Amino acid sequence: MGNGQSRREILAGSGAALLAAALPACGRAQEPPKRKLGYAIVGLGSYATRQIMPRLKDCEFAKLAALVSGTPEKLERYGTEYGVPRTHRYSYANYDSIRDNPDIDLVYVVLPNSLHAEYSIRASQAGKHVLCEKPMAVSSAECEAMIAAARKAGKKLMIGYRSHFEPYNRHGIELIKTGFIGRPRLIASEHGFNAQPNQWRLDRPLSGGGSMMDIGIYSLNAARYLAGEEPIEVSAMESTDRSDPRFRNVEDRIDWQMRYPSGALAMCVSSYSSNHNAWRATGTEGWVGMEPATPYDGHTMWTRKKGKTEQVTLPAPAKNQFVAQLDHLAECAISGREPIVAGEEGLRDMRLIEAIYRSAREGKAIRMAKA
Repeated sequence: MGNGQSRREILAGSGAALLAAALPACGRAQEPPKRKLGYAIVGLGSYATRQIMPRLKDCEFAKLAALVSGTPEKLERYGTEYGVPRTHRYSYANYDSIRDNPDIDLVYVVLPNSLHAEYSIRASQAGKHVLCEKPMAVSSAECEAMIAAARKAGKKLMIGYRSHFEPYNRHGIELIKTGFIGRPRLIASEHGFNAQPNQWRLDRPLSGGGSMMDIGIYSLNAARYLAGEEPIEVSAMESTDRSDPRFRNVEDRIDWQMRYPSGALAMCVSSYSSNHNAWRATGTEGWVGMEPATPYDGHTMWTRKKGKTEQVTLPAPAKNQFVAQLDHLAECAISGREPIVAGEEGLRDMRLIEAIYRSAREGKAIRMAKA
């Protein structure tokens, strides 16, 4: 470049500007909140205890207020570690009494998929705002019931799509939106890992399905947020070795294609027997890609345009994806605005998952109904 700056430096600088413009905000209150809003964490598994709970201390608008678990030992251990009083530790048997605790404003449901709808709806009925892990539920009907319950209660419902709060993924969205790659023509999105046996994810009554109801949601959601439009047709194929004891009642791998109104295509992979974590969006003028794309940390982005491939390095964010996500619901509860990943986002993904399963089962393309 004439001024001595590399494309990488310019992209990083433009990334900072794009990122600032794109940061999710629910419109902060004119004055700081008088107190941080309190989360009740429902389900004390690995993700909740290793990724979510340690980040709450870094939140600007939220804090840890209560714990819900069916394991007394976990309530004791984590209650002591985080200074949660016994009055704010709940079992599933007395879960509904959270309605009587004014210190609980928000509920984060981090349970197996088949329990998402029940515990989210009960939280809404208890008068609490809800953050529910993805996939939102195990059917579109359950998703619709969750949305209706939150609406009836006058409370927010948000789905835990953390990548929407991650700087590199947000930067990728903005690069595409502002025309860096030209018109998007092909999106490749692949997510998978080698699933270990004897876990709830491999038990259909708890998970609702196999890899598609777990790691596949990252491929699906990325293909949607990168395209910036909704698919009109899906075509899928399942590959599962039923002699593998892990896959007695859930699928291993699904490969699927989605077609968009613009003519763009997405090619996606969801797998429980191979490792993938990448996406690339290719347009008429270049491409932007990430590998790994959606990890907890260590994101890496590359772009190619006018024959030059460059790595993009963004400035460290004020809040990482977990803190930003947790604060976002609190900000929305304070301001009254809707989350950027409200219940409707989870419903759109679930309708597509149902179509993907149907296409794989029936061996034909499935047209999506207009929303």
